[in-house]
Amino acid sequence: MSQLQTVLEQLQGRVGQEIHQSDWLEVTQQRIDAFAAATGDFQWIHVDPERALRESPYKATIAHGLLTLSLYPLLRGVVDGDPPLFPGVQRVINYGLDKLRFPNAVRVGSRVRARCVLLKAEEVPGGLQMSERYTVEIDGEAKPACVADALMRAYF
Repeated sequence: MSQLQTVLEQLQGRVGQEIHQSDWLEVTQQRIDAFAAATGDFQWIHVDPERALRESPYKATIAHGLLTLSLYPLLRGVVDGDPPLFPGVQRVINYGLDKLRFPNAVRVGSRVRARCVLLKAEEVPGGLQMSERYTVEIDGEAKPACVADALMRAYF
């Protein structure tokens, strides 16, 4: 049996189960400002702490929703490939999203972590495709910051 077939069989046995939980990560103003610079989204609720304190219902700046989403590869642990996601994997790519919601805001200084539940695993030419429910929890908050059905492909 090939490495791909072995991994696929193991994953299919874990559908519906949590397959990853990240460490906590603090969302700093520096990270928010860097995201604003990268995307051109300088809306005051993200980058102006004094105005956010006065006018925002959160009384602090908040992370961009898309910043929270973009933390997926980092929080999922697929950024550097060491260790690889699975034995024999040569590359992992973000293939897209099926569903995305931002139920809660991430205030500056909050800690977030990812929990990933495997929804589906299937073979694609040269590799496998996984669909995961990516949920970003906020430390001390009942509602998550982000819930997305993320598609990832791993090639062997």
